[in-house]
Amino acid sequence: MEGFYSGKYDVIVLGAGQAGCEAALACARMGFETLCLTINLDSVAYMACNPAIGGTSKGHLVRELDAMGGEMGLAADDCMIQMRMLNTAKGPAVHSLRAQMDKRRYHERMKSALENQERLTLKQDECSSILTKGNRVTGVTGASGAVYDCRAVIVATGVYLKSRILIGDYITESGPAGLFGANALSKSLTELGFQLRRFKTGTPARIHRRSIDFSKMEPQYGDEPIVPFSFLTKSITREQHPCYLTYTNPRTHEIIMENLHRSPMYKGVIKGTGARYCPSIEDKVVRFADKERHQIFIEPEGLTTCEMYVQGMSTSMPADVQVKMLRTLSGLENCEVMRPGYAIEYDCIDPTALTLNLGSREISGLYFAGQINGTSGYEEAAAQGLYAGINCALWLKGEPPLTLTRSDAYIGILCDDLATKGVDEPYRMMTSRAEYRLLLRQDNADLRLTELALRTGLISKERYERMCRRRDDLKDVRKALESAVQPDKALQALLIQKGLPEVKSAVKLFDLLKRPQLAYTDLLQLDASLPLPGDGVIEQIEIQARYDGYIQKQKEQAERFRGMEQTELPEDIDYTAIPALRTEARQKLSAKRPSNLGQASRIPGVSPADIAVLLIKLRQLKQGKP
Repeated sequence: MEGFYSGKYDVIVLGAGQAGCEAALACARMGFETLCLTINLDSVAYMACNPAIGGTSKGHLVRELDAMGGEMGLAADDCMIQMRMLNTAKGPAVHSLRAQMDKRRYHERMKSALENQERLTLKQDECSSILTKGNRVTGVTGASGAVYDCRAVIVATGVYLKSRILIGDYITESGPAGLFGANALSKSLTELGFQLRRFKTGTPARIHRRSIDFSKMEPQYGDEPIVPFSFLTKSITREQHPCYLTYTNPRTHEIIMENLHRSPMYKGVIKGTGARYCPSIEDKVVRFADKERHQIFIEPEGLTTCEMYVQGMSTSMPADVQVKMLRTLSGLENCEVMRPGYAIEYDCIDPTALTLNLGSREISGLYFAGQINGTSGYEEAAAQGLYAGINCALWLKGEPPLTLTRSDAYIGILCDDLATKGVDEPYRMMTSRAEYRLLLRQDNADLRLTELALRTGLISKERYERMCRRRDDLKDVRKALESAVQPDKALQALLIQKGLPEVKSAVKLFDLLKRPQLAYTDLLQLDASLPLPGDGVIEQIEIQARYDGYIQKQKEQAERFRGMEQTELPEDIDYTAIPALRTEARQKLSAKRPSNLGQASRIPGVSPADIAVLLIKLRQLKQGKP
């Protein structure tokens, strides 16, 4: 097909899912002419899987990208139909927001953000190849023959590359939910030197609301008051809509086992690697054979549709089996399936080909974000999109990248895991991946990241001033709590009321707050002059007091970690010429070219002894020795 010239841009973003939207908005807001290409304009920010944002650890990612000027948190606050804080029975490090979305409204909200953003052009076209000259990006070609010139490209193609849908024996070359796949770009990426792999994910059936007997299920209501995702959202007052809980049972499991031979996964038809932490219902039944039941949540897909999402029953079983097993669940005896569940296979890259900033190691101006990097989840994708967009824009400006480490943010953990360790299955963020999770709480994301992101230009005056007020209020409260109170009648009465032992000497208010039975508001009985700030400052100070010892210990650990991260490794260091390194370490270090000692220490196959050798080598280089 003969090509035709279609314009020149600074950045072209391939894909308009969660990653592509954040990347395109970041680049445009940072002053660059940006083109965002998508296969279908009706699928911008489309939620092909669950109609929800947030969840355990994923809520942390949303809070972090919001603190850095991203869009997802604001859009989620605008479109939520239910909000819950998860893990409240556990410590604050794992508290995570999760919001049920109005799926169609979320798409419209994000599409509007892209359409109305200055310097951003949104077009429907499929990228068939990425053009380079030498080791630098020069443009892309569209499937229609359009040729677009650019200085940088961000690949955010999601699960669309050579995607195929599997429902039992029914297999079709398609993207999610019947959308077109992208079949040309995989070849281009291979020609550029990227190693492709095949991953798999899936989704459950959607059923009609009127065919459900909700009286047989346990309603799951949202929290009151509503805690928003965005630090800019002052409050949300809105009617919330319940989800419902039901369970599988022995009959459900029996039907699955009887038809396991018809499952594409167990027949060997599915070649892609699936997500271990998000198994299909047939995989759950096989792997956890001792369990008599599994939780199933029935979730609304929006306020203008009757489709209900069957959370927990992701499957690629044949459509007739899906109906049978769904109708064994309490409340779903007469359910009508509107869309069957399916598995989807797709191409993605080996993310160890990327730097910690999500840029290609070999091709200047080429960045990757989202499921193309082997991850799963809207939140992981959006976080990568914002991060890749910021660093692409900084590269275009000739400025140093914005690097978040594992001690800075969950985003830093995510990108370090991808670039350093790689993935052998669809990656999912979990709080257990965070070494310093007491420091990286969702409630303090703005205090951790907004100042760091200030140089990007994505931080509005309102956002920065609000963060500064929170930070100053926190300092003022902390200072006020340094005052001591005497063991008078008021203090002893309060302690007795709370079931605590009396004290014999003066005690600091901050030390009193370390006792979980006492809240900050209780201390007002002892000192009425204590400030009463808003914006979650009281929650923060209570966390600081109750976990003070652990927080101080993690701060010390994080400082030692930062020392390793700040010990840079020369780009031209020849690892093969360091005989004291083990052979495996020389091979791994030469292949992955870590940027610092900390990253080198996390490469599988590099031992603590190898790190000690590198430290000696760095000292020798510093002294001018070969």
